[in-house]
Amino acid sequence: MPATKRQRPPARASSVASKRSSSRSVSQPAKPQDATPPSSDSDFEAEGDMEESAPENGTKKRKIASASRSVKFDGILSKRLFGQEARKAAKEETCFPSLRQHSVLYHRPLLLDEQVGSQGRKALLSWFDSVSQSRSMPWRKDWVDPKTISDPTELRKTLEKRAYEVWISEIMLQQTRVAVVIDYWSRWMDKWPTIHDLAAAKSEDVLAAWSGLGYYSRATRIHEAAKLAVGDSDMKGLLPSSAKDLEAKMPGVGRYTAGAISCIVFGRAEPMVDGNVLRVLSRQLGIHGNIKTGKAVIDAIWAAADAIVKATAELDSDDGKTSSEPNDRPGRWGQALMELGSTICTPNPNCSQCPITSTCRVYKEGELKATKAKEKSPRMVDIEDLCILCEEFDDNEGDSDEDSTQDKKRGNVKKTEAKQSKQPTLAAFAFTRKTVSSSSSPSPSPSTTTSAASKASMDTITSYARRFPVKAVKKAVREEETLVCAIRRSDGQFLIHRRPLKGLLAGLWEFPSKLLEPSTKPDKKKRERMALDYVSDLLNGGKGSKKTKPTISCEGELGSVPWLFSHIKLTMHVYLFEVGDDAVVAEDEEQPRRWVAGVDVDGESMGTGMKKCWEMVKESVGGL
Repeated sequence: MPATKRQRPPARASSVASKRSSSRSVSQPAKPQDATPPSSDSDFEAEGDMEESAPENGTKKRKIASASRSVKFDGILSKRLFGQEARKAAKEETCFPSLRQHSVLYHRPLLLDEQVGSQGRKALLSWFDSVSQSRSMPWRKDWVDPKTISDPTELRKTLEKRAYEVWISEIMLQQTRVAVVIDYWSRWMDKWPTIHDLAAAKSEDVLAAWSGLGYYSRATRIHEAAKLAVGDSDMKGLLPSSAKDLEAKMPGVGRYTAGAISCIVFGRAEPMVDGNVLRVLSRQLGIHGNIKTGKAVIDAIWAAADAIVKATAELDSDDGKTSSEPNDRPGRWGQALMELGSTICTPNPNCSQCPITSTCRVYKEGELKATKAKEKSPRMVDIEDLCILCEEFDDNEGDSDEDSTQDKKRGNVKKTEAKQSKQPTLAAFAFTRKTVSSSSSPSPSPSTTTSAASKASMDTITSYARRFPVKAVKKAVREEETLVCAIRRSDGQFLIHRRPLKGLLAGLWEFPSKLLEPSTKPDKKKRERMALDYVSDLLNGGKGSKKTKPTISCEGELGSVPWLFSHIKLTMHVYLFEVGDDAVVAEDEEQPRRWVAGVDVDGESMGTGMKKCWEMVKESVGGL
């Protein structure tokens, strides 16, 4: 079966057939076209120094249609789904998993509903307030209310520092785990506590401080942006408060980061949509689409996020008054969605602990599947309202092998949970709601008690939720090999050179390295000869040079260091060469080279993989 198949909405044939007598016509969807995924800020190049676990041999990959239909999400549809009238519009009943037959209006967020939506927004904010400090993120602080600081100079200074802190944390958190970022962020703030300190820093020091985080172009962009913000006659170090100005004026700041700074620091109602939020809202809205390549799906979720955060900013307070911007709710709301997606509504979700199941379309569909409810008669959908966002859904298709593999890995955890099931926990009392039986209507009541659901039912619901959003087919990681040549002079100094300022590991220092051609598959003996030829040319002033060749002694291959980037599986073969003090290095303006004492190599800004190569060299020479 091919990996991609033609996309067509489920059960549309029956809905169209039932209206054959109608004068309306249904146009065929256009051919698939590429869409740009804004799952992260597009300003950054896709390179990294991140280690990932390689897939297990023999693991089958689920074949899923990944082509994006060329459908548009326009302003008219956005207004119908997320405008003011959407809050008062009648809610569509939950569609049945067997067919998922529904109109596009089905994706009106229940979080915008005047009753259940208001309750859901309050529930999520309350939940976030209770867990916001559980992971001890030092950049999470109370919102700075401008009304509480009367001195304009002090207010500006406070906002300047707070915006700087949030900005650095958000850039670091892109493609990097929270646990890793905490230490890096703390060291960064100790070294450069203000944006003015960062602007005055040396680029080498900035790269060195970033070493190990990966995606090094982020560090370069941050440094450039800091200098720009400090030198700008309007900003003078204080970042703009609007998301639009942040995107326009700050290098490396995309739509998500701009929204985060505007919300968290300045209390503006701007959407914050990262990969976690795309997943959370695709389930909340019941969109079975591709959140990485489906442009219409992504645009719809961003529009929904915008409408919901604005509704949250106006949420009635405990005293019955409606708040206005700026306030702390936009920032709390955006962080709450991200926290939910990071800890509960993950790819393999824990639906029993979710505080907003009452507004989740996918959860409600899962309940229907768990109760094996049957649709009495096919739902009639107006042709003009047919859903253009959802991809084909096969309810008979089980969970992917990948999910099964994850479950097997979690086997020991599940056994432990089973042994402890008799012990009452706080989770058993979380977010409990009164149970209302469903009689005539097949849709379960919004107040269904999640904690009281049977384990089998909850497993069914969770398994169903795992299928949202559509799983994208991962591109194969290309494999590369490189020869890493540590060249030591008799005075104990090593030769290093700097990588190009753009591309993979931009601007970092490393030992001279030669990338092997993909078609080349040399054995160990041939690799050593290739490494010797490379070093010989490097120290002889380049190919064709008539200078006297220096004496070069090869200590052989010390070993190999495997390293997995986000898109490359690299094997680094490490060699040690001894040369005399008369060695002349070929000059290269694009790739500066210099000799550095062995004891100082550790202080150079090198990638984590190259540092592992250096550890191998140090062990070979007996330490430094």
